[in-house]
Amino acid sequence: MRIHARRHGQNALVVLRNVWLILPLLIVCGSSSRRVFAQDTQTTSPDSVAEQIQKLTESMAQTQTQLEQSQRQLDEMRRQLAALQRQLAQAGSTASAPPSTTPAPPSSPSPSPQAAPPATAAAIEDLRERQAMQESQIATHEQAKVESESKYPIKLTGLLLFNGFVNTRQVDIPATPTVALLGTGSTGASVQQSILGFDARGPHLFGASSYADLRVDFDGRPGYSVANYSGYYSTNVSILRLRTVHAGLQWQHTNAYFSLDRPVFSPDAPSSLTAVAVPALAWSGNLWTWNPQAGVTQDIPVGSSHFVRLQGALIDVGDAPLSPVPAAAATAVIPPTGAEMSRWPGEEARIALLGSNLEEGTHIGVGGYFGPHLSPAGTRFDAWAATLDARLNLPARLQFTGAFYRGAALGGLGGGAYKDFGYAVDSDSSKYYFRPYGDVGGWSQLKEKFSERLEFNAAFGIDNVFAQELRPYAVPGGTMYQNLARTRTYTGNVIYRPSTYLLFSLEYRHLESNPVIGTPAESNIIGIAAGYKF
Repeated sequence: MRIHARRHGQNALVVLRNVWLILPLLIVCGSSSRRVFAQDTQTTSPDSVAEQIQKLTESMAQTQTQLEQSQRQLDEMRRQLAALQRQLAQAGSTASAPPSTTPAPPSSPSPSPQAAPPATAAAIEDLRERQAMQESQIATHEQAKVESESKYPIKLTGLLLFNGFVNTRQVDIPATPTVALLGTGSTGASVQQSILGFDARGPHLFGASSYADLRVDFDGRPGYSVANYSGYYSTNVSILRLRTVHAGLQWQHTNAYFSLDRPVFSPDAPSSLTAVAVPALAWSGNLWTWNPQAGVTQDIPVGSSHFVRLQGALIDVGDAPLSPVPAAAATAVIPPTGAEMSRWPGEEARIALLGSNLEEGTHIGVGGYFGPHLSPAGTRFDAWAATLDARLNLPARLQFTGAFYRGAALGGLGGGAYKDFGYAVDSDSSKYYFRPYGDVGGWSQLKEKFSERLEFNAAFGIDNVFAQELRPYAVPGGTMYQNLARTRTYTGNVIYRPSTYLLFSLEYRHLESNPVIGTPAESNIIGIAAGYKF
């Protein structure tokens, strides 16, 4: 019993000792539980839950963005790796490797013979495309290295043009006819319509970029002038002939410039590759002559895809080809024109509605011109014109372009049957009679553009001086130019561009010239053209 009581007492001591050792741990656990419970109670408030949800949402969004970026990087690395594998496969197929006695490692299976040829062909085509692109970039870089004395880049441009022609009846200029005459035809070829040009970009000024360009051709052939003419249509100069000049400051919607070019109220021209030195339908409704001008163009945005273009300029119009030289200036090297003798510049203006494509898109415009002149006899007269022009993009890749004018004394602009006015002297009274000629005309063209390489064009133009005004001043037995009242031209051509730099064309023209006195004349013109642009 004593032993049992002793053991029972020892067991009780052991239990008490264990309880004493565990008690601190229980106390610590209890305090920790209370703190955790308190924290859980605090974090379960609605505001804390919303903040945690917002943080989790932002973290998920950031993670999603990082995953998308990583996926794109992986895709790009796969594409680069595939391109590298194609290049290595091409290099391995074209290189002549020496025979090896060591067997190939079996780690990667070789492609089947059926899959090798397509992969090789694709690799060859890819390398060819890359090589062509690199050659084009190198060529562009080499062209951009051309510099002027001002160290600003200059680009050399041009068109080497070969023309062959067949005229069934006699015309004024065989290669570039504008008037039909009575007589036999002609056949020949010419390269004098080739064009050489320079394009320059200069410094910025007043927030605008400066630019300049110049074009010359080789059609200034002596012996083909229609009269003693000092204007810009004259061909009685050297072979090299100045065509157009532009220089100005270009802002986003404003252009201030000076130029030698066609008038602003006649912005369009028919498409032709056989009529370049003298534009298509010249003297048959196309007011085209190049004259010095200085003006401003302002484009005003209207809505999201249209613009209103306002143009105004001063212009120095040359004399008509049949304007006589003043007797007082007969000894001068370069006699002044009728517009210059008036001591007032001509004025021109145009307002047009344009589409989003300012250069090639649809537009409709109206314009006007007024220019004081002084005749060789000291008589003052005014040249004027009211114009309408349009270009409309139609369904089925059709495009209509046209222009119309009504005015007087338009010989210096490419109308008026080569004349500004008529005059006569009464042999009995020695009285001088003078009258500027009224004129009406225009042209239209329908273009069918099957693709970027192939297009068909059909056009018609007419220039008509009023016969009742011309008849009192007609010259019996005079030249076709003196008595010419109306010129009409029908034309059609096909232009093919196998590449950006090569052009070919076949064109047909029917030219009619009607004098107020005399026999009308007509001629059929067949022309071919081959050009290389650079």
